[in-house]
This record gives sequence, structure tokens and C-alpha cells, in this order.
Amino acid sequence: MSAYLEVLTPQNSQLIFIDQQPQMAFGVQSIDRQVLKNNVVALAKAAKAFNIPTTITTVETNGFSGNTYPELLAVFPENKLLERSSMNSWDDQNVRDALSVGAAQGRKKVVVSGLWTEVCNLTFALSCLKDTDYTIYMVADASGGTSVDAHKYAMDRMVQAGVVPVTWQQVLLEWQRDWARKETYEDVMAIVKEHSGAYGMGVDYAYTMVHKAPERVQHGERIGPNPAK
Repeated sequence: MSAYLEVLTPQNSQLIFIDQQPQMAFGVQSIDRQVLKNNVVALAKAAKAFNIPTTITTVETNGFSGNTYPELLAVFPENKLLERSSMNSWDDQNVRDALSVGAAQGRKKVVVSGLWTEVCNLTFALSCLKDTDYTIYMVADASGGTSVDAHKYAMDRMVQAGVVPVTWQQVLLEWQRDWARKETYEDVMAIVKEHSGAYGMGVDYAYTMVHKAPERVQHGERIGPNPAK
């Protein structure tokens, strides 16, 4: 129980993306696909901002699934992609080895975003929990299933097994925790403004209308408050 009472921190977490590839996304029916990609990229940027070790695994890239989203790869251009054939990432020794590096550093809270919820996410989570003392945090809105029911009942089954359901923005703000952490404040605000919908719009509104931050306009396009003024 104590592991479930601990909040996520930049020191106790690592992240894995499972099969965020176009052919897998084509089959997703539980969430709007563009929203899904937005959430995946936002989660990736959050991990980058907090220096969270991140594993990216792919399945049948050339034979079936296609390349990982370029927007995700742009966040982690240096990361090696762990290609495999099994639907269950935990079957792959390279994936287990990558996660064990983080676990050896005390990062036993594994945040997961993947496709599909009822196959690749589910089998990974159950197998990982069975074999290790890691805690799995399944990012529900950065994952997708082939139907609403497929996603829901896979999430239910994982929760019954001890997986913790979360959302990407929840993870971001849990890592930030305190607005006095100025070293990540600007990065978090940038992620929120770009990816958090109404919340991000509210931040923009507060900057310009409440705090009276001036805007810069270049070639007729708004590009944000001018930090020099």
C-alpha cells in the first residue's frame, strides 16, 4: 500500500511509450486520434522537461505498424527505438533491460503510454507486475483501444491487478508539484499553453489580460508575450 501513497516525482519515475505508431493509431476508437497524439506528445515533453528516462518501443515497424510519430521522435531524437515482434513488450529482453536501468536508480514507478490498451498495454502491465516490484501508472488519455469498451475493460482489469490509472496532465503537474520550482516552471507553462486546451488558453489570457504581458506580432502572427518588455 505504501507505494500507492507515494506521489510521482522526477526522481522516482521513468516512462515507456509502447507502439505509438500510425497503423496502431488507425485502429483506435476509444479516443479521438488527434487528441491522442496531442496527449502523447505533451507527455513526452513533460518527461523531457523533468529529465525522466524514457523508453520507446515499437512493433513490426516495417511489416505492419509504420514509423513512430515524428512529433514524438522530435522530442527524443537521441533515443534508440526498441523494435520487437511480440505484442507484449515485457517479452523483449531489451525492454526489460532498459527499464531495469531506471529501477536500479530508484525509478520503480513506470509511467506507460501505449497502443492498444487491451493488448500491448495490458500484457506489458500484468507481466511487469508479476515479475517485479515496479508500480505501473497507465496514462489513460495517452493510450487507446479498438473500442470504448476495449479500452475501459482493459483499464478496469489492470486496476484490479494494481495498476494506477492517470492522465497526462496529472502526471505533468504531479512532477511539478510546487510552482516555486522555477527551473521547470517555464517548460511546464509552455506545455500547458500548447497542449492543455482550455487550461492553456486560460494561462494565455492571464498573461495578457491580467498580468498585462505585451504580445509580439511577426508577419501577422501572434507569437506570445515579449520577454524583453
